[in-house]
Amino acid sequence: MVEPTFWDDQQKAQGIINEQNALKDVVNGYQNLVDTQENLEVTLELLKEEADEDMHAEMVAELETFRKTLDEFELQLLLSEPYDKNNAILELHPGAGGTESQDWGSMLLRMYQRWGEKRGYKVETLDYLPGDEAGIKSVTLLFKGHNAYGYLKAEKGVHRLVRISPFDSSGRRHTSFVSCDIMPEFNDEIEIEIRTEDLKIDTYRASGAGGQHINTTDSAVRITHIPTGSVVSCQSERSQIKNRESAMKMLKSKLYQLKIEEQEQKLADIRGEQKEIGWGSQIRSYVFHPYSMVKDHRTSTESGNVQGVMDGDLDPFINAYLRSKINN
Repeated sequence: MVEPTFWDDQQKAQGIINEQNALKDVVNGYQNLVDTQENLEVTLELLKEEADEDMHAEMVAELETFRKTLDEFELQLLLSEPYDKNNAILELHPGAGGTESQDWGSMLLRMYQRWGEKRGYKVETLDYLPGDEAGIKSVTLLFKGHNAYGYLKAEKGVHRLVRISPFDSSGRRHTSFVSCDIMPEFNDEIEIEIRTEDLKIDTYRASGAGGQHINTTDSAVRITHIPTGSVVSCQSERSQIKNRESAMKMLKSKLYQLKIEEQEQKLADIRGEQKEIGWGSQIRSYVFHPYSMVKDHRTSTESGNVQGVMDGDLDPFINAYLRSKINN
């Protein structure tokens, strides 16, 4: 960073600064844990010499905080795969079911936005397609911050909702599905050849959500990668050129993700594993009726606080999944 040419490439320089800050956080986090442990040991020795109820209660509370902080620190260190530290692109696509599934999509959108805010991530809406009556047809979010992909990769899969439908005048119970796709955001970290002749590029008028701007020009961009059928869209910028640049980054991420999935499927075939892909392979169920429960089918982690989960309290599910992957 002291090199005279450090700021010649501002994007690269910012990347180095971000990496340095992340490493500082690890070192400082470790040192804080060491200091807390030493303080707890001193308090314990004092309590052995002379019982004190107030000091004992204070130590128990501090020990509980220490355990939580230690668990969080351990998880950060476990996020060591090549692109765990990257920003994350999240896509939500409602399944069959019309308004019911589209409304479920908007509920998940809010849930992930709340989770991102609690984590201190910057959350940007790259693309938003509203539903016909309510909810969304699709949405793409960008989570900016250290380890965003590392955490959010735990959310990839199908999310299932069971509830009494507010759109059913008969008050019947409905089951809805939304698929969640997660990809790391790439800048120049990877080389993926994308041929111009393999692309179909369309422009259209942006349709913002809520208070977002709605352009009067065809600034939104949709790119289809013909060989794989992959489709990406971006309408977050007012400039068609910037939307196109963002869409190409998203396409690069999606094609890289496809490569990862192909490799995982090959390994699964070698091991003789059966990997079901489709609407039957839900990773988590959110039951609002006849009882309240959110259950992750991969780790059996459960929560009876459905409202808390829908307000973004996802860490117990994410942490359990990440630990299960390490243990396996």
